[in-house]
Amino acid sequence: MSPRPPVREPLRWAVELDGAGRHPAAWRLPGARPGELFTAAHWRRLAATVEAADLDLLVVPDAYRLQSAEEGDQRGRLDAVALAAHLAPLTRRAGLVPVVTTTHTEPFHTQKAIATLDLTSRGRAGWQVEVSTTSVEADLFGRKPSAPAEELWREAAETVDVARRLWDSWEDDAVIRDVATGRYVDRDRLHPVEFAGEFFSVKGPSITPRSPQGQPLVVVPVREEPSLALAAAQADVARLETADPDRAGTWAAALPDATVLLDVEVLLRREAGEAADVAAQLEEWSPGHAPRTLRHVGTPETFLDLLGDLPAGVGGVAVVPLDLPVTLDLLAADVVPRVARPVVRGSTLRERFGLPRPASRYARGVPA
Repeated sequence: MSPRPPVREPLRWAVELDGAGRHPAAWRLPGARPGELFTAAHWRRLAATVEAADLDLLVVPDAYRLQSAEEGDQRGRLDAVALAAHLAPLTRRAGLVPVVTTTHTEPFHTQKAIATLDLTSRGRAGWQVEVSTTSVEADLFGRKPSAPAEELWREAAETVDVARRLWDSWEDDAVIRDVATGRYVDRDRLHPVEFAGEFFSVKGPSITPRSPQGQPLVVVPVREEPSLALAAAQADVARLETADPDRAGTWAAALPDATVLLDVEVLLRREAGEAADVAAQLEEWSPGHAPRTLRHVGTPETFLDLLGDLPAGVGGVAVVPLDLPVTLDLLAADVVPRVARPVVRGSTLRERFGLPRPASRYARGVPA
C-alpha cells in the first residue's frame, strides 16, 4: 500500500495533556509511569514531545474538582499556571496555555499570573477560560453558591474584559529606569482602569508591567450557547466541544474573528485492533466515561482521514489524548509531519497565529 498523501489544508494544532491521559484508568496501561505523574520530569518529557512536533499550543487543564469519585481512577491535580511556568524556560516554540477558572477567582489575580507567564516564556502565553459549575466547587470557597451556566459565562466574559484592561494599564514604555533622575517608572504611563460591572469593580492599574505580547492569547471552550457568546466576543482561539459536524460548522460560522479548533479525544495505536482492545480495556477498568466531544480510536492513518474531512470554518484540532504517552508519541511521529502547517513568522504566540500586537488602549494617540 502506498503512503497516504499529506493533508493539504494547513491546520493548527493544540494538545491538552493531563496526567496519564483523559481516561481516568489510563494510568494502568503499560508505559504510563503512574509513580511519576505528579513530577516535573513527567511534564518535561511530554513538553519535549510537543516541542519536537512543533505543535502550536500545549494546554494544561485545571479545575476545582477531582476528575472522578472512583477509588481506582486517576485523581489529583497540579496547578496549571505553575506547571506552565515551569515549562516556560524549557520550551522555545510551543504556546503555553493553562486553564484558569473564573468562577471563584479574582480577575486581578488571573491577569497577573498570565502576564507573568508571558514574561517568563518570552511571549508564548495564553489563557484558557473555564467556569466552575458544581456546588462541590463552590463549597471549597464558601463565598457564593453555584450558579446557572448563563450567569457563569457572563461572569467569565466580564473577567476577560477586566483582564484585558489590566494588561493594557501599563504602556509599553512605562518602565524607564532613568538612573540620572532616579525614576524607575513613568507614572503618567500607568493607568487606572476604573471598571465597574455586574460582578466586579476594579480600579487598577495592574502591578505587573506590560508583557511581550501586550495581550496574551485568550482561548475559550465552546460547549453551549453562553460559552459561544463569550468566544464570539473575546476569543483569539475557540475550542469546539461537540461530536456533531453540523453543530461544529454552525459554531465556527459564528466565530469569524477567532482561530477555530475542533476538540478530538484520541487513542492511537499502529494497528486498529490494538487500539480497539486498549479502549475496551480502559472501559472494563473504569466504565461509563462517555466522550465529551468527538472521539477517535484507531491508527494514525484513520486519524489522518478524519483530519481531511473537518467541518467548514474549522482551522485545526485540539487533541486530547485518552492515554499518555503512547498516543502523543504516535501523533507527533506519524500524524503531524503529514499535515500541512501554516507558515510561522516570529517567536511570540500572537505572531505564530498571525495576530498583531495590540497597542495599550490607554496610550496617548490610541483611539478609545
